Amino acid sequence: MQDIKELFQRLDRQANSKIVITTHHKPDGDALGSSLALWKFLRNQGFDVHVVSPTDYGVHLQWMPNQEQVINFEMAYNRAKELVEQADFIFCLDFNALHRINELGDIIRNCKAEKIMIDHHQEPEDFDQYRYWTTQTTSTAQLVEEVIVMWKGAEAIDADMATCLYTGIMTDTGSFRFDTVTPHTHRTVAELIERGAQNSFIHQKVFDNFSYDRLRFIGHCLANNLEIIPELKTAVMSVTREELQEYKIQTGDTEGLVNYGLSIRGIEFSALFIDRTKLIKISFRGSGKFPCNEFSRDNFSGGGHFNAAGGQSTETLKEAVERFKHILPNYKKYLADD
Repeated sequence: MQDIKELFQRLDRQANSKIVITTHHKPDGDALGSSLALWKFLRNQGFDVHVVSPTDYGVHLQWMPNQEQVINFEMAYNRAKELVEQADFIFCLDFNALHRINELGDIIRNCKAEKIMIDHHQEPEDFDQYRYWTTQTTSTAQLVEEVIVMWKGAEAIDADMATCLYTGIMTDTGSFRFDTVTPHTHRTVAELIERGAQNSFIHQKVFDNFSYDRLRFIGHCLANNLEIIPELKTAVMSVTREELQEYKIQTGDTEGLVNYGLSIRGIEFSALFIDRTKLIKISFRGSGKFPCNEFSRDNFSGGGHFNAAGGQSTETLKEAVERFKHILPNYKKYLADD
C-alpha cells in the first residue's frame, strides 16, 4: 500500500488526470457528503472529476450543494461505465469492499485506474493502491476533511465543502451523540461552521424534510410491528414489501427507523428487517457492549461497526426474523442481566 501523501504529489504533477469518485449503495449523509466535498475540492484544483453513485439516494439529501452533479449508475449506465473505464484514479469513499457497490464494483475492479480507499469500516478488501483508513474516527467525511487539510490546508475548504462535510459527520454520529465523538470531532465541526456550514439549516434539511406518508409509516411500524424481547434487552421490527408500497416508501425513508428500539428504557440491541423483494435487508444497532458487527457477520452475511451494522438474508421475512430470535439466546452474555 502506497503512502497517501505520495498520491498528493502525483496528482499535483498530473493536473490533467481524470478522476471518478464513488460511494456505497444507497448513499447516506456521510457517503454523499464526503463524495460531494471531495468532488468540489478536486474541481477547485482543476481536475476533470465526476461522482458516480451505484444507486439513487434519499430526498432528504437532495438539497446538498452540487448533488445535481451525481451520476446515478442505474440510470446512466453507459455514461458511468465510460467514465470509470477512462479514469486515471478512482476514489472509493465510505466502503471498503467492491460488492458494496453492486455491478459497478466489477467494472471498477477490472478498470485500469488506480484506486484510493477513504473509509472507516472494519476488514477492508485489498482492491486499492492507496488508502486513508481507520476505524477510530466518526465518519468518512472527517477523513476527507483530514485529507484536504493535509494536502492543501484548511483554507482550501469552501462553504459548499464545509456544508457537505458537516452533513457527513453529523449524520454518522447521530447528531454527535455516539461514543465515536471526541474533542477532535467538535473542533473539526467548529472549523466547518466557521468556513460556512450552517449547522441549524443542515439539521433541518436532513431530519425535517420527509413526507407525510413517511411519518404515517413510522407510526404504523411502532404501533404494529415492534416487538420487545425483555429478557434479552432486544427490540425487533419487521416491514413487509406490501407495507413499503402502501405508504409509498422511497429511498431514505426507512433510515433511522432501527434507532427507535434503542430509545426504549432497558433496550440494548435493536434489529430492523425489511423485505426488499430480492433480499431481506437488515439493520442492527446496539448500545453498551453488544457487538453488532460480529453478530451480523456471523449470522447475516454482513458487517459494519461495533454498535451499528447491516446484513441480509435470502430467506422469507418471517424465516429471517424467526432465525434471528432463535440465534439471539446464544448472545445472552452480552444482553441478559448477570
